[in-house]
Amino acid sequence: MAITQTEFDIVRTLIRAEAGIVLEPGKEYLVEARISPLARREGFASPTELIAKLVGPKGPLHVKVVEAMTTNETIFFRDIEPFDVLRKEVLPKMMEARRATRRLQIWCGASSTGQEPYSIAMTMLDMPELASWTVDILATDISTDVLTRARNGLYSQLEVNRGLPATHLVKYFEKKGLEWQINQKLRSMVRFEYLNLMKPLPAMTAPDVVFLRNVLIYFDTVDKSAILSRIRTGMRQDGFLFLGAAETTRNLDDRFERLPYSKTGCYRISSEPQPALRALA
Repeated sequence: MAITQTEFDIVRTLIRAEAGIVLEPGKEYLVEARISPLARREGFASPTELIAKLVGPKGPLHVKVVEAMTTNETIFFRDIEPFDVLRKEVLPKMMEARRATRRLQIWCGASSTGQEPYSIAMTMLDMPELASWTVDILATDISTDVLTRARNGLYSQLEVNRGLPATHLVKYFEKKGLEWQINQKLRSMVRFEYLNLMKPLPAMTAPDVVFLRNVLIYFDTVDKSAILSRIRTGMRQDGFLFLGAAETTRNLDDRFERLPYSKTGCYRISSEPQPALRALA
């Protein structure tokens, strides 16, 4: 039996309050698809029985529902172009700016099962000129389940077939039964921590580069602006921000400027406010 409108409203109100994720009307099927496996794992007879338990004081079940409703779709070197921009444009500029300290800090704000931060790490290891540098990569996500997977660095054959060059599979992975595991050197470069983007930013020195790709699309305009404002305040003022191809800072934060050499969204903080986009007549 499909969930009712009341049950849908209970879940989407929880998700909006706890994670800022907006579930539009018509997404009842999505809630049912995500909640049904959780209900079985938690011993409930149906999603309806589980949702009924959400009415009341917040507890571990509420956290599990929020995690179940987050989207964790990702692949290695997703869209490839941002990683080319990172290697050819961003890292050389950052190396010149940080030549005195020889230290770079990267924050991946929605790391999912780890493919993106590990792709960043591989990109940096592929640059011999960074061999003597200290590189810190912080990867965060709202789901503790996917963070556990990411820390283990274990991927199926299907997952390594999606976006990962064969040369990188040989160079950075080890066969573990039917799966492939990121080698220890690469895993040691990435630190995974829990973070809700609706809360204060992670306790770390201001990052030089921020990856926040394909995340803002799940928030409403007010929350997008608030998240971008916190990032701008927290990152290095000469640093870089990567967003997804369908995302923009325009009309959300006028202090970010999109860089001309990036087709899929690379930004820097501008000294002058950027003009808003005019609505079409």
